[in-house]
Formats: sequence, structure tokens, C-alpha cells
Amino acid sequence: MYYAGARPEEVVALKVADVRLPPADAGDQWGELLIHTARPEVGKQWTDTGEVRERRGLKGRAADDMRTVPCRPALTRILRAHIEKEQLGAGDLLVQGESGGLLAGSVIRRAWRRARKEVLENHAFQSPLARRVYDLRHTCLTNWLNAGVPAADVAEWAGNSVPVLLATYARCINGQLDDLKQRIERAGELPDPAVPGA
Repeated sequence: MYYAGARPEEVVALKVADVRLPPADAGDQWGELLIHTARPEVGKQWTDTGEVRERRGLKGRAADDMRTVPCRPALTRILRAHIEKEQLGAGDLLVQGESGGLLAGSVIRRAWRRARKEVLENHAFQSPLARRVYDLRHTCLTNWLNAGVPAADVAEWAGNSVPVLLATYARCINGQLDDLKQRIERAGELPDPAVPGA
């Protein structure tokens, strides 16, 4: 979620076949994630199957739609090591719960709480800072925008529209003012006025 901006319900639905990684010895270690299914937790009483998670298409898209998200080299290394360590095959879930099944949201939330407690000072742990797992997605999208990735690309990768993306994240974009000033100047200046007597 932190590196690819995926929603939690998309991450738990990813299969190994949805991860396209370059060969380990390739010079370019960028990969791709093919996100096409979501498995949100809705409760057993709300599904036809009696399962806690329901199978859905992507939020705000046609049922069979898919989006391709770049997989940065750091995530490529993490995923390659995870797939090898767990000896996962193409049809296996990338992140598994008990007996290879869907990972429960309660497990994700407990692990995230433990991780926050371990790395944050108590005052930060008690604050809203990254309190929800979903905040990893927010951080990813904010980082992409702050890195200067065009909003249209961020929206496509995140599965949002540009207006929704900007309404949510525009106030989070910072640190680009000096670069923007230089870009405006490089775009062209009027010629200096002629100096009298020159």
C-alpha cells in the first residue's frame, strides 16, 4: 500500500500472477501490479457465500476493468523475496491468511498497530499519525504528487478521478515551489528591454 497506493481490499485480492517482476539480474527493476479485483470485508451476513469478504470489481470502475500500477524497485525486491521465501505459485494469493486463504482485516489491523507501537514514540503512537492501514495509501499518493508525478498519472494508478484526487490531496502537495518557479522562468521570458544608448 505504501509503495503502490493500493487499497487494503485490493492488496488481499492480489495473486502472484498479478505481479509482473523483471528478472533479478535486469538493469531496470521496475515491475507492474495488475489490480483487477477487490475483496472488501462486509461481514458474513451480507455476502451470498457466507464469507466475510465479498468479491468485487474495482471501486468506481466496470466489473472487469483493471489498472496497472508501477512497482518501484524497492517493492520489486520485497515481493520477489516474499514469493521465493513462501514458495508461492502463480495462482496463489500474494498475501495469505490461514491455510493460504484471504488475510483477515483484524490480522492486518493488529499487525499495523504493533508495527506503529514498535517504531513510534508514545506521543506519536497515541496521535492520529498513520493510525489506519489505509493511511499507507494516502501517504503513497501524497508522495507521488510531491515528487511531481502528474495528477492524471497518480489518479490512474490509484483508481481515482483527477477531481477526486485533487480534492483530497491538493492541500498535501508541498516542497515544489522553487522547482515550479524555475519551470515558469524556463518556459520563456520576454526579451529584456533595449538599454538606451547601447
